[in-house]
Amino acid sequence: MIPSLFELEQHNAFIGRHIGPNEQDIAHMLTVIGAGSVDELIHQTVPANILNDQPLGIGASRTEVEALAYLKSLAQKNKINKSYIGMGYHDTHVPLVIQRNVLENPGWYTAYTPYQPEIAQGRLEALLNFQQLTQDLTGLDLASASLLDEATAAAEAMALAKRVSKNKQANTFFIADDVHPQTIDVVQERASHYGFEITIAPAAEVLKHSVFGALFQYPSTTGQICNISELIAGVQAQKGVACVAADILSLVLLKAPGELGADVVLGNAQRFGVPMGYGGPHAAFFATRDAYKRSLPGRIIGVSKDTRGKPALRMAMQTREQHIRREKANSNICTAQVLLANMSSFYAVYHGPEGLKRIATRVHRLTDILAEGLTQQGMTLRHDTWFDTITVQVSEQDKDAIIARALAQGVNLRTDVSDALGVSLSETTTRDDVSELFDIFLEQGHGLDVEQLDIKATQSSHSIPQELVRDSAVLSHEVFNRYHSETEMLRYIHKLEMKDMALNYSMIALGSCTMKLNATAEMMAISWPELAQLHPFAPLSQTQGYQQIIAELESWLVKITGYDAICIQPNSGAQGEYAGLLAIKKYHESRDDHHRDICLIPSSAHGTNPASAQMANMKVIVVACDKLGNIDMVDLKSKAQEAGDNLSCVMVTYPSTHGVYEENIREVCEVIHSHGGQVYMDGANMNAQVGITSPGFIGGDVSHLNLHKTFAIPHGGGGPGMGPIGVKAHLAPFVAGHAVIKTDKPSRDNGAVSAAPFGSASILPISWMYTALLGDEGLKRASQVAILNANYLMKSLADDYPILYTGRNGRVAHECIVDLRPLKESSGISEMDIAKRLNDYGFHAPTMSFPVAGTLMIEPTESESKVEIDRFIAAMKQIREEIRHVENGIWTREDNPLVHAPHTQDDIMDAQWNRAYSRELAAFPTAEVRRAKFWPTVNRIDDVYGDRNLFCSCLPTSAYE
Repeated sequence: MIPSLFELEQHNAFIGRHIGPNEQDIAHMLTVIGAGSVDELIHQTVPANILNDQPLGIGASRTEVEALAYLKSLAQKNKINKSYIGMGYHDTHVPLVIQRNVLENPGWYTAYTPYQPEIAQGRLEALLNFQQLTQDLTGLDLASASLLDEATAAAEAMALAKRVSKNKQANTFFIADDVHPQTIDVVQERASHYGFEITIAPAAEVLKHSVFGALFQYPSTTGQICNISELIAGVQAQKGVACVAADILSLVLLKAPGELGADVVLGNAQRFGVPMGYGGPHAAFFATRDAYKRSLPGRIIGVSKDTRGKPALRMAMQTREQHIRREKANSNICTAQVLLANMSSFYAVYHGPEGLKRIATRVHRLTDILAEGLTQQGMTLRHDTWFDTITVQVSEQDKDAIIARALAQGVNLRTDVSDALGVSLSETTTRDDVSELFDIFLEQGHGLDVEQLDIKATQSSHSIPQELVRDSAVLSHEVFNRYHSETEMLRYIHKLEMKDMALNYSMIALGSCTMKLNATAEMMAISWPELAQLHPFAPLSQTQGYQQIIAELESWLVKITGYDAICIQPNSGAQGEYAGLLAIKKYHESRDDHHRDICLIPSSAHGTNPASAQMANMKVIVVACDKLGNIDMVDLKSKAQEAGDNLSCVMVTYPSTHGVYEENIREVCEVIHSHGGQVYMDGANMNAQVGITSPGFIGGDVSHLNLHKTFAIPHGGGGPGMGPIGVKAHLAPFVAGHAVIKTDKPSRDNGAVSAAPFGSASILPISWMYTALLGDEGLKRASQVAILNANYLMKSLADDYPILYTGRNGRVAHECIVDLRPLKESSGISEMDIAKRLNDYGFHAPTMSFPVAGTLMIEPTESESKVEIDRFIAAMKQIREEIRHVENGIWTREDNPLVHAPHTQDDIMDAQWNRAYSRELAAFPTAEVRRAKFWPTVNRIDDVYGDRNLFCSCLPTSAYE
């Protein structure tokens, strides 16, 4: 039958491109698992009482061309003014070699967190460079591999200070009143739930208070550079911890805060080559003294060695600490900002110390010129020191006139300072821009000449106090002094990329992590200047395009989740958990139920759940699971009854962390509600709900959504993430607000949980595109095929590996758990051995030993084709045969390809090969591997050695070669 023109026009290929198996594959897979249709499979798997057959209401799927054209029309509603707002966010030039080969390269943005370090040495090296960069500029001993943003890093510094301070009687944290307002907002909010007292006052008044810690800004939010060494010493004299929020570019010219005595230094690395993006994502840097290393939040990259004695990198100490220490964890942070930290580290590598000094000196010189010209014309500056920011005293009448002239010229100044205007220059500022600023402040006819002012400023400037001029070396390591031509930089980036396994190479079947396709069309908008170049505190009137994108995405997420409102601010899943729990807490407090502070959490829960509850100052009580992996209803009811009027909430993941749809989830919600509690439904497994059911429909009150999982934002090698929360109407007034940008939402006066009002706004268009491209039909089909793929994989492996948990009719949800403990008992082969052997087959290992030790949790996602899933299944089956060789005594437990995995080229090139198996079996276990071999660059890494000999700085370049 010949299709009509209308039918041809209606065809949208994207759904088929996103979903891996075709219809013929699906028919075969259904036969294997014993279901007549996809719908029948869903009815066999999902409890009938939570199935929702109603359309989502998002509409039909759009083509890539249509969706991008419409998104572009929205982006063009934004007005890109020149931004001099500052406050920790600045225009920057993203080196195009980094933009094209890192930010826009799936080899970098589709990689997962480096929990399997042997196949992640590239991004680990880039992150180690970031740590070295941080250590050098801050003058401290130890740095993390990035945090979420400057404000939340400051809140983490406060928590660290409380942990390590020896002033145990003090419960006050001091914040200098010249710290950025968004930072004060976030720290105050965090402190209120920890039960800390906050004092905000001029920095010099810190000595009047007994504190466990203090936070200073260097330079201040209004630009002043002060010698804070005496204040730091004063805090330390009373056994407090001195924390400094610093501008990263200024540290190229200013004395390092560590040299002034600081205990903790933090800030935002955004201006090192990452677009402002209306607030993020950007990497925060965080450094501290070696003595505090066990309390450092986030991730640390450390140097260890592999089995051949070769230096090798890994995540040290903090690796998945939430899953080990639970509510006692240092932090609930599960996502860093790896992709952005890598960009900033590459920016420093590309420019090198001399290039960075040139940039910083030029920015400072232009600021001197601007200050000189304004003062010559009789204007008064609030301070006589600065790096890149001056604050100009003006009357309110003059202020309005200057703002009007600025806006007419397409310029944004900082306007929130009383009786003053702020001007922050950046790498992108030119001499013509300075002339334009003179016109704005002084009107035409001022007669100022930039060249003449430059001579004057050069001769007389003392804007950086002499005692604060940096005289220590910056970035002396070889890596920052080698790759300055584009050719060399391109090759360095490519060399590191080739060391890493990402989705552009093979499937990454990580349970609970949903490593699905991040389609090219979805990624296109992140580099559009209309979205990349906006300051997060630009007036709302200039960001109408963003406001519409956010509003449309929020409306879709409301329909998908079954909730009534969405808060887009949390910039990671862990931040979303925290924000959702705060909404619950504030709701109870609004009803005078201040005593409700008990949070029930199943033993199978993600480790971030108890860590987040602890941050919200809730008491965690663990609920048992039965032998089938479900919540033990008897235990739940008993503990809910025992909590009584003190019950705040339960945190549950659905489908469960064990990979099944619990039949009694509605009853769980009813039990909690009957005791006056709220239901927090963790959104980690939302990929098995969209279009089939929803947390709001099931009975949840609040959920966070991992946009970096279900909604296609890529993982970036360990971040960025995005964790907006959906809430029922009664919780909507209690979600995060913001001190700087006020919207008309009822939550506007609440404290913030992230630095920017809309979180990492520049990556929201990825999820907007994902939703628009799939529409009602595609979103539901994605969930259905995710469940189909998981059941097909589970059924195919069941004869060789025990499946730990299954639900009704022997089905699993979108992931399954393979129990390796019986095999370990019979062969001595561990889950670690199998994980590393998969590397030899060209696969990243599934999630290892979570939520149950000695297991692998596998999630194929809907984007993986039957061919790729079959390739993984074949690898697992052949690995099972290898284990049988050990069980049968053909190989010993000490000499077999599993315990020596992964195998490197160094192994294969050994002059002596004394192993019980061949070189070919070691490196090329299948013909397909021979056709496209991924070579791990190091052998198995010694984790114990790395932790006992913690070393977190760059090695000589030769050590990696």
